[in-house]
Amino acid sequence: MTIPLPVRIQAAVVRGAYALPEGVRRAIAGAPVVRDGQTLALDAQLILKLQRLSKSHLVLPGGVGPSRAAMEYARFLVGGPVIGAVTVREIGIPSGNGELAATLYTPAGLGESSGLLVFFHGGGWVIGSRASHDHVSRFLAKRAGVRVLSVEYRLAPEHVFPAAADDALAAIDFAHAKAGDLGVDPERIAVGGDSAGGNLAAVVAQRAVRRGGPTPVFQLLLYPATDASTRRPSRKLFADGFLLTSDDMDWFADHYAPEPVDRTDPRLSPLLAEDLGGLPPAYVGTAGFDPLRDEGEAYAAALRAAGVAVELSRQPDLIHGYASYLGIGHRFREATAEAAEALRKALG
Repeated sequence: MTIPLPVRIQAAVVRGAYALPEGVRRAIAGAPVVRDGQTLALDAQLILKLQRLSKSHLVLPGGVGPSRAAMEYARFLVGGPVIGAVTVREIGIPSGNGELAATLYTPAGLGESSGLLVFFHGGGWVIGSRASHDHVSRFLAKRAGVRVLSVEYRLAPEHVFPAAADDALAAIDFAHAKAGDLGVDPERIAVGGDSAGGNLAAVVAQRAVRRGGPTPVFQLLLYPATDASTRRPSRKLFADGFLLTSDDMDWFADHYAPEPVDRTDPRLSPLLAEDLGGLPPAYVGTAGFDPLRDEGEAYAAALRAAGVAVELSRQPDLIHGYASYLGIGHRFREATAEAAEALRKALG
């Protein structure tokens, strides 16, 4: 991808801002933000201030096309340099609707039969791609010591619900069927994702278990969307000003699950499944300043109540999407490293 000059200039500004002394960064970011008993991390507050100054948003006035392009370029602003010592191989995944593209990430020095994370990127089922989450996939692969298969599922509005959920199921089936070709142990396949990708990971774990046959052994759910049918308190508390807004959430849901879709369908709202028993262990990471916080934590609680082993980790000082900000400050990387460690332990 050719990086436009304005993006390169913005990236230099962001890097320069984070290289400033802490006192200067605080002066730029403004007074500490405290809400719901939590104090926003300076790393998070500074990037939000820079985004406001540059008029950056997840959803742009031009609609789907510009919003997708903006997310692709965002990785050059906040993702950091390409993480090395990780090889990539392009994979085709057969599905009932043609072939899905995927990328297999393999850290240097990994044996022939490793664990595997089947990963679904975030972006509200409308934006985002393997490319926009390349740094996240590389980071998880290298830090956890596993292979990562990042899947290019179909996006809305071209492909509405349940297209993405069906693609996710095809991907986990492929991983089990072709484990030998991928260089992975079929008994050590996990599923994961961030935001909408976390939703797909939760959904595919449920569907795989309920139908019988091969199932993932672990779920890595980063700030997942789990209930599209209602609005919990965190959605009001953090409705605006913390990257993902309440209006953004409406926009994404209306594109992926327009009327007459039943938004209580567990393939969209996994929290509402009648039975959560028997699901694989899970790591659920939430962010304190995130409108999705409460539904992610409600899902962790529901899993635990159903007898599923769950590690719930709220990052109280961070914002939605923290795994995408690996190249700036240290708090985003620290939080994502914790998730990678949980994955390493689960698949080790």
